[in-house]
Amino acid sequence: MASLANRSIAEAVGTALLVYFGAGAAAITLMIAAGTKPATPFNIGIGQLGGLGDWFAIGITFGIVIAAVIYSLGRVSGAHINPAVTIALCATKRFPAGDAVAYIIAQCIGAAIGSLLFFLTVGMDAVTIGGLGATAPFPGIGYGQAILVEAIATFVLMLVIMGVAVDERAPPGFAGLVIGLTVAGMITATGNIAGASLNPARTFGPYIMDFLLGGSNLWVFFPIYIVGPVIGAVCAALFYDRITAE
Repeated sequence: MASLANRSIAEAVGTALLVYFGAGAAAITLMIAAGTKPATPFNIGIGQLGGLGDWFAIGITFGIVIAAVIYSLGRVSGAHINPAVTIALCATKRFPAGDAVAYIIAQCIGAAIGSLLFFLTVGMDAVTIGGLGATAPFPGIGYGQAILVEAIATFVLMLVIMGVAVDERAPPGFAGLVIGLTVAGMITATGNIAGASLNPARTFGPYIMDFLLGGSNLWVFFPIYIVGPVIGAVCAALFYDRITAE
């Protein structure tokens, strides 16, 4: 097994890639809607005229980069790249608490770096128009509703992770593909409700960089993306253990 330092670095790099490409795709979609550089001038936006097509594009981007990270770095760190996943594995005694703390810190640092790199790549419009792909509930969605949808979507994600990656009886070689497609599906289906984070670090990176770079201050919504995903992931892991107990 790799050292905790190397595993933490792998988690940071994997989460940075997740945020750079995944959250970056959301930011670019908003920039396309506004017709700003480097986007093209089409007046369609997330959940407006673009509808599920926009969310599918964002979701499949997340899915592809997650699959890439799992297949490239999974053998080093397990490719959690999500504090909710790490907490769920810790809660079911599959992962040491001390290592979990290091992983979560690395994931949040990586997410912030990924968001910063996207800003450096695209420029200030990524912040002022794209919001660096930050998640927030859509109009008409209450705090409780946002937590519920995040919990449900993350429950599905963690249930799949348990079945295809954690369970030793799972067929080899398919985990990255199936997990990536699951994320893509959850984002497509629930993105227009609360942004479909499913991952506290994925939201933390854009939030901290938006705040530091003079963009939107969305911290009032951050508990949604901690409570919902963590509850969903832990419940899924416990549920899986219960129904597979012999």
